[in-house]
Amino acid sequence: MNFEVIPLTASIGSEIRSSAEEIISPQGAAKLREVLIERGIVVVRGIGLTDDQQLALSNHMGTVRDEGERGVMKITMDKNENAAAEYLKGSWLWHLDGTHDDVPIFASLLSGRVLSQVGGQTEFANTHAAYDALPDEMKARIEGLKVAHSIGVSMRRAGVEASPENEARWRMAPDKIHNLVWTHKSGRKSLVIGCHASHVVGMDRDESAALLEELLAWTTQARFVYRHDWTIGDLVIWDNTGVLHRAEPYPITAAG
Repeated sequence: MNFEVIPLTASIGSEIRSSAEEIISPQGAAKLREVLIERGIVVVRGIGLTDDQQLALSNHMGTVRDEGERGVMKITMDKNENAAAEYLKGSWLWHLDGTHDDVPIFASLLSGRVLSQVGGQTEFANTHAAYDALPDEMKARIEGLKVAHSIGVSMRRAGVEASPENEARWRMAPDKIHNLVWTHKSGRKSLVIGCHASHVVGMDRDESAALLEELLAWTTQARFVYRHDWTIGDLVIWDNTGVLHRAEPYPITAAG
C-alpha cells in the first residue's frame, strides 16, 4: 500500500498522501483509523471523494450515524440548502460533536466541495495532548468531576436567538452528563469541554465557570492547535473523542 504519512504539527495531525482507491479500501480505512487515533486529525488534500466514496470509507472505519442523507450532512449557512443553518452558528465556537448523546461519536469526516470566499477555515485542538501537559495539581483537581452539557447553552453562547420556538427545540435534547476527564480504552485521557459545557456538577457556578474557562484556554493554546485552510476536494477526519474543533465564521451565502 502506497501511504505517505506527514506530521502537520508536533502535537496534532498528519497529512496522508495516497490514491482515492487506496484511501477508501478496507486496508486504507484501517490505516487511516490507526493514524487518526495516534494523531487526532488526518488530512488528505484535494482527493475529491464523492458521497458514495466517503460513505464507503466511513463504513470501513466504523458505524455511520443516521443523519442527513444516508449519513451525509451538508454544512452550509444557506437556509435554502440546510433548514438547520442557524444551529451551525454553534460550530464557530470550540466544541465536540455529539455531546447530547450518551456517548459522543468517535470520528467526523468533512469534505470541501464549495468554499466560502470569506472564513470557513477550521481549527482543531488536541485534548489528549492538552491533558497530558496539565500540571499534576490540576489533574488531581479535575479527576472524577462530571460536567453537564447543554445544546441550549451552546446556542445562546453562539448568539442564536432564544425564541420560544428555538427554546422548545433545544429542550427536545435534554442535558447530558459526561466525565470531565475521558479515560479511553487505550488508557489515554482527554478533556470533554467546549461551548456546550454548562457547568461542573455539584460545584459553585462561579468556580465552575472559571475552571471550564481555564481548561478551554489551556487546551486551545497554539501548541495544541492545527488550523486548516480549505481547498476544493480536501478531506479532513478528526478523532471527535479527543479533538475540539471550530470553524471561522462565514456568510449565509456559503455552501460546503
